[in-house]
Amino acid sequence: MGIITDRELLSKIEGALDEIRPYLEADEGDIKLIEVTDDMVVKVKLMGACSSCNVSMMTMKSGVEQAIKRAVPEIKEVIDITSL
Repeated sequence: MGIITDRELLSKIEGALDEIRPYLEADEGDIKLIEVTDDMVVKVKLMGACSSCNVSMMTMKSGVEQAIKRAVPEIKEVIDITSL
């Protein structure tokens, strides 16, 4: 497998977020890419209703993380910085 450029990596992650964004927006929420660390951890921020939703952790793991890992298998983890 070839080396993925930073621009390519960010584009793939944003594409994955764009796939799930309509579902978040339907519930008055959204998501923003904050950072991709050197050790391939994606940091995102849930916004709007998603930031305080009681099922946001499930959304992160089964929705957001899976979509990003499908687009970029090298990603190790996706974390939400909203509650940090």
